[in-house]
Amino acid sequence: MTRRIVVVAAMLLALGVSAHVAEQARPEVAMTRAAQALLAALDDAGRGKIQFAFDSEERFNWHFIPRTRLGLPLKDMTPAQRDLAAALLKTGLSAQGVTRAEAIRGLELVLRAMEKRDSRDPEMYFFSIFGNPADAKWGWRYEGHHTAQNWTINAGKAVATSPAFFGANPAEVMDGPMKGTRALQAEHDQSWAFLKMLSDRELKLAVAPGEAPNEIITGNTRKAAVLDPIGISYAQMSPAVQKAFLALIALHASSQQTALADARMTRIRTAGLDAVRFAWIGATTAAPGAAHYYRIQGPTFLIEYDNTQNNANHQHIVWRDFNGDFGTDLLGEHYAADPVHRTFIK
Repeated sequence: MTRRIVVVAAMLLALGVSAHVAEQARPEVAMTRAAQALLAALDDAGRGKIQFAFDSEERFNWHFIPRTRLGLPLKDMTPAQRDLAAALLKTGLSAQGVTRAEAIRGLELVLRAMEKRDSRDPEMYFFSIFGNPADAKWGWRYEGHHTAQNWTINAGKAVATSPAFFGANPAEVMDGPMKGTRALQAEHDQSWAFLKMLSDRELKLAVAPGEAPNEIITGNTRKAAVLDPIGISYAQMSPAVQKAFLALIALHASSQQTALADARMTRIRTAGLDAVRFAWIGATTAAPGAAHYYRIQGPTFLIEYDNTQNNANHQHIVWRDFNGDFGTDLLGEHYAADPVHRTFIK
């Protein structure tokens, strides 16, 4: 009898440990705890800057240009608070994503030297929390020049990880102490490698006529529109090209924490790969000044990549979810199915 009790206790302990590990692996749990820790470390003034109502219009006020922003900037945080903010960022972004974000922030010093403008400030990157992380429904944002990352959580699940934007200017630093820095190197190199492996037939389908647009087409819209279905579809690719195409999509997804990136890829597969398209506009030979743009669009998502400005040394990359940006459509569906909330969405 005693032995049985010991065995049962050991099983319960193992299950408890497994549940704890599983909980810890969920990014939403880590986000909630990290956001609560950051809020607890702030004084009233700090909380007044960083926290907004969940349904505030500010939640949708996103952009990737240098401009005045609301929220709490790194500049106004103590070292301890900055550590907590960094911990929060690591719950949303993967290690690669954090590396990209930090490299982009460091480019502000390059622009300051190039432009002789003190307004280029790597400390003016802002954290904003929408709602109360202790509630079922809340969200948060990390934003500054060339970085805009948004997450929405509902009922303990990250229902939205977009809009998600990264940019780099210069795409490659040509001079000074940071010479050779390429904050978004993989997104550039892997896309050119993918283009190069296309057969003549595939290339003809993939490349659209005209000059590359000077900016991502969807800009900072609140809701992304479905763009023209140009380019080559997954169904029209050879098996080897299909594999490389999925790797390119996964690269863009990989800025998100691993579980969130995996969820993105699962949604894409579930919606159907055959209709996912790749379109390229602009130069088809990699060289300095070769302005180019590509997009990857499926039934549920859009990736835009643009490198045309500043003699094609200025990258903009965005991930949009057609029914998921800011979680608005998904939250609407949830409330429509919930009689407690149904009256609030009429």
